[in-house]
Amino acid sequence: MCANRLDHDHKPNLLRSVLTNKCSRCRRGDIYKYGNPYRLKHFMEMNETCPVCGQVFEIEVGFFYGTGFVSYALSVAICVATFIAWKVLIGMSLHDNRVFWWMAVNGVILIAMQPLLMRLSRTIWLNFFVWYDPNWPEVSAKEPERANMTLKNDW
Repeated sequence: MCANRLDHDHKPNLLRSVLTNKCSRCRRGDIYKYGNPYRLKHFMEMNETCPVCGQVFEIEVGFFYGTGFVSYALSVAICVATFIAWKVLIGMSLHDNRVFWWMAVNGVILIAMQPLLMRLSRTIWLNFFVWYDPNWPEVSAKEPERANMTLKNDW
């Protein structure tokens, strides 16, 4: 059996494909043009289609507006995690200003992680609507039904 066919036979891990920003349909192609999320001029530039399976990423106009909810949930999860870590490692008290130090450190962490969170929220959002297709090598990707080419990249 050819090595290329072996690559298509196994189903890549969902968590790994989300964390590495891979296409939700084939879990192999890159969603973003540049791998480094801290290349700030280009960190949100996406491929129009998956380079491996041809899945269109912007399914309809304004498709990614819902990622704000996902990004908010990820940010809250980070805040809870840093609060618990701070409480366990350093402690909290009403008699000093440790809670304010946690707020400052948490704010810096959230700002530093913002490019990662924005990319991750788009990948998670795409995975809600486009599921893995085990037949992706044989079946071409569906064209979006509600695409308006006159509004493309107009936001």
